[in-house]
This record gives sequence, structure tokens and C-alpha cells, in this order.
Amino acid sequence: MGTIQDKLNILASTTEAAVQSLSQEELEEEKKNASVVDYKMVTFSLAGKDYAIDIMKVKEIAKAGNFTYVPNTLPFVLGVYNLRGEIIPIIDLRLFFNIEIPPHDSNVLENMLIVQVGEQFFGVVVDVIDKVVGIQKSSIQPPHPLFGDINIKYISGVVEAQRHLYILLDIDKIFGLRTPEEERLLAETARAQLEDRQAAAAEIAAREEAARQAAETAKSSGKKNAAKKVEEPAKEEKKAVDLNFIYDSLKNLKKFYVSAVNEEWIKSRYEQWEKERGEGNTQLQNESDADEFLKPFFSKFNGTWWSEPYASEIAKALPDNPAKNIVVWNPGCGKGFESYSLACLLKKRYPNAHIRIYAHDIDLLNVSNAPLMTVSSEVSTDWYQPYVTKTSGGSYTFTKEIKDMIMFEYHDCVHTNNLPPIDLVFARDLFSFLPEASQKSILDDFGEKVKGNGVIIVGENENIAIPGWSKKQSGSVAVYSK
Repeated sequence: MGTIQDKLNILASTTEAAVQSLSQEELEEEKKNASVVDYKMVTFSLAGKDYAIDIMKVKEIAKAGNFTYVPNTLPFVLGVYNLRGEIIPIIDLRLFFNIEIPPHDSNVLENMLIVQVGEQFFGVVVDVIDKVVGIQKSSIQPPHPLFGDINIKYISGVVEAQRHLYILLDIDKIFGLRTPEEERLLAETARAQLEDRQAAAAEIAAREEAARQAAETAKSSGKKNAAKKVEEPAKEEKKAVDLNFIYDSLKNLKKFYVSAVNEEWIKSRYEQWEKERGEGNTQLQNESDADEFLKPFFSKFNGTWWSEPYASEIAKALPDNPAKNIVVWNPGCGKGFESYSLACLLKKRYPNAHIRIYAHDIDLLNVSNAPLMTVSSEVSTDWYQPYVTKTSGGSYTFTKEIKDMIMFEYHDCVHTNNLPPIDLVFARDLFSFLPEASQKSILDDFGEKVKGNGVIIVGENENIAIPGWSKKQSGSVAVYSK
């Protein structure tokens, strides 16, 4: 039978063998997994939940604090950080996702991922940075809203690894870049549109040939009027079809939406385009063609610094306003050229007023970098000179007074706009890049939020219609008022 001690020895040896066997199995599994790893991610936590980012997006990991504060930035921008001579914005991912942060000392060192988005580097603050985890890319599952407290559009997938369920974030989506897949789908859509256009063009060519032959027959028999009646409808039909193709191409290639806002300009531009390209060669085959077609559409100095004559032209278009506080809405502010130019101009036009400009855009890169805007020495000596200062590093930037006037915000103007009553809306070349339903929604917002003595300035080639409002042309500037 054996003693109790003998039985205990047998049990211990059996248990040890089982443990050794289990460890060996786990080791073999790890080796197997390691052999098929084709995707690595940096893992971290936010509010106790596990997240991850593609390691190819992460430049390095750092701990830092005491970030340099930048006034009038977005709530989730903690400031800027000097990364070995390169000034980069610092984004708190917790605030971006509206995750509550426990109170802590402002001097505490934050856990930070230095990520690359396009050619720009950002510091992304998280709760705890864990480790690098290797997985099979095929094991990533589609995202689901239940996996996180954040918007599903920012999640590229979920994956289980090392007994953790990780929510994989799409850093490009967070910062508003188009992914390669989106670029591919856009290209495929454009290609499909091109094929449809070519098929329709072939059909129109066949009809034109039939009409031409019918016209020749009618002409040879002395029926000139009949020939003219045959030719004209064919030409009008072809022009209508060509214009529809232009509309579709601009929408698919450039997200430019043809509506009552710009239809007059589109038709005029098409006539000119046909002369430039020649009849039968008017269709937009690619994005380059679309850019060329739209080049004359944009208002003067769109996306760059204003000249002094143009600034004077805008100033003349603005009404006298004795108010102590002037509120300005600048949706679609882009990189900030327009917002800063407008701030300098308004300070000159209304020197005694307290001016607040709400500069909105859906490009996170733009609105994050705009508060850090510098200007060239040439610009600093132009009409901007009274509003520019030289930094200790030798570069030129706008004075604190000008910077404090502008509130750059990451915001889509087609959503709810919680703004005070507005004196001036400056929205050049914005409407044409919004779907027609969104155009109407924003126009309703303008009519509701702009004061009785307020004005609206839109693009030089855009026309808006708001009940009770009329348009007045001041040089190249279109001004709408009640």
C-alpha cells in the first residue's frame, strides 16, 4: 500500500511533471505565434481599458511635463514640446475622447507616445504605456461600438493577445488623414465614373453621327431648316450630358458639390473650358483635370497671406460697427492664413473693439498647428508689421493680442454650432465643398445667429440665398446683409 509520505512524493512528482508539460506546451505555442507575427503594436491604457497603435506610427516613447502653453488652442491640446529642437504639439488622448482625468499635479510627468501623422509629429498623452505586442494581422477583428467609449470611426479593429482584448486605434483617422484604402476606393469610384462617361460619350457620338447624316440628307434635299432643327437638339443634349459628367467628376474627385450656390459659375466655366480643351475633350479624367477646372473658382488669396490692396478691399466692404464686442465666425479656417489676416484687418478696422474670432475646421492637423503659425520676414515687413513680433529664436510670429483674438477649434460646422450672436461670418469658398443638405443647414444657422446689423462674406464665385437678406458687391467682395 505504501506510506502516506510515499503517496505525497508520487503526487508531487506527478504535479511537477504536469507543470513542466504545461510550460512546454505554452512555450511551443509562443514559438508558433512568434513565427507568424506580421504586425506589431504599442499597447497602453486609457481609463483602465486596453488600447493599441500600430508600431509603425510610433517614433518613440517619452515622459515629459511642463508643456509650453499656447493660448486659444483646442481643449485637448496641452501645449507644445521641444523634441530635440523640433517643436511638436502635445495632444491628450483622454481629453480628445472625453475621458475624465483624475485631478493631479500639473508638474507631473506624463506618459507620451511620439507619433507620426503624414510628415507631422505629435506627442500623444495616455495613462499608462504597457509594451510592444506582436500578433497575426489576420487576427484583428472588425471594430464594434461596445468595445470602447470612443467613436467607432477612430477604431480600426479589436484583437485578443496575451489574455487582453486590445482596441486598435486608427491614428490617421484621429488626425483626419485619408487612409490608403479610402484613397483606393476614391480612385475606383473615379474610374467607374470615367467608364460610365466614356460609354455615354460613345452613345452621344453615335447619336450625333446619326443626326449629322440626317442633317446632310435634309440639306441635300433643300431642307435647311429641318437640318438645323436636327442639329441643335443634339448639341444641347450633348452639352447637358457633358455638364452632368462635370458635376459627378467634381463631386467624386474633389468633393465639390454643384448646387444653386455655384451653378452659375460652373456653367460659365464650362464654356471657357470647352474653348481651352476643344469640343469632345471636356471631361475631367483625373484629379489633375479637376484641379485645373476649379483653379479660377477660388477667391483671391485663398490659402495664403493677403496683399495690402486686397485687405483694404475687404475693409471697405465691412460696415461701421461701434460695438465694444465683435464676434466673428470663420468656418473652414484651414491652416490659419485667413484667420490671422482677418484678425489683423479687423484690429485695424475696429481698433477700440474687443474682437473674438471662432476659427473652425475639420482638419485636426491644421487647427492644431495654426496657433504655432510663424511668418516670413517678407510678410513681417508688409502691412502685417504692426501685428507681428520677433521671437527670441529669430523667427516672426503674431503678437499676443492678435493670437488672443482667435479661437482655433476642431469642429464640423454642419453640426450644432453653439456660438454667441455673430457680427461677421467670413466663409469664403466653403459652401461648394458641402453637400446640398449641409449647405441649407448652415444657411439656416447664419440666418438665425447673425445679428440684424451683421454681415456675411462668402466666396467670390458663390451665391447664397437667405430670406430677408440681400447681396451687395464691393469690388470683388460679395457682402450679404439684412
